[in-house]
Amino acid sequence: MLDSPPPARPTAHRAGTIAAASALVAIWLTMMVGGTGTLDLAVLEALYSAHKPAVRAFATFVTVFGEWQAVILLSIIAGGWLLYRKHLRTAVLLLAITLIGRILVELQKFGIHRLRPTATEHLVPVQSLSFPSAHAANSMILLLTLALLAAPREQRWWAVPGALLGTFCVGISRPMLGVHWPSDVIGGWSFGAAWVLAMVAVAERWPARKEPAPKR
Repeated sequence: MLDSPPPARPTAHRAGTIAAASALVAIWLTMMVGGTGTLDLAVLEALYSAHKPAVRAFATFVTVFGEWQAVILLSIIAGGWLLYRKHLRTAVLLLAITLIGRILVELQKFGIHRLRPTATEHLVPVQSLSFPSAHAANSMILLLTLALLAAPREQRWWAVPGALLGTFCVGISRPMLGVHWPSDVIGGWSFGAAWVLAMVAVAERWPARKEPAPKR
């Protein structure tokens, strides 16, 4: 939790965070510029599940957890639980990171204006534009934020891999259902992770409010 002043971070840790976020931004940019080509189409067709009933059932089930309604609902539930446990600062950070991240994803879709793939039939209904995958980005933002902010430090060795596994399943379901280019998904993952790392780094430098000393 970040409700108490965080320990000082060494310069090497900050440099590592900056390097990781920069690499993720580079991946996002590569997926935006280089997507929808021959390789993207080949991977999409390999993952497509229209004629694989078990894979299609898995993708249809898992993809629900990346819907914006599910992500917002889970964010509110998690924020409410943190408030109940009197972790006000962590609750505010969680809601701010997830909800602002959600808005930023939609702004990217509008600005980049990539169309969804048409080489495969869409196995679930879609309405918005394609890049980045909101399911991939939103699930990464929510789950990674929970793992880094809400999970106790001694539990993060499994919370972070669990979050990455969860968002991997949500993201990979999108090309399985024919509604996203694989580059959309990688772009969503990379943006989501970069956003969370940047915001957590800022939060660690934001000192917690000191409680007033009790009156004698």
